[in-house]
Amino acid sequence: MFCVSEADAAAIRVAFEQGGELSAAVELRRLFPGLANNENTRVCARSIASWTPLPVQSVKQRRVGRRRRPAAREFVR
Repeated sequence: MFCVSEADAAAIRVAFEQGGELSAAVELRRLFPGLANNENTRVCARSIASWTPLPVQSVKQRRVGRRRRPAAREFVR
């Protein structure tokens, strides 16, 4: 199992578009030398090359309301 950053995925996509599946597999093995199986590396390279970056989600702003004072407590003796 390995984790691919967006920069690594972009490098693999460029290799896939310019040189094909084998170039993408070579780039993936350069980034992750622990991958030994060529067939599995090609499958991983194909799936990474087909990724699309996630859309940027807008952050919702919370409305800041007036704070209310806590209710006065009655003390019973």
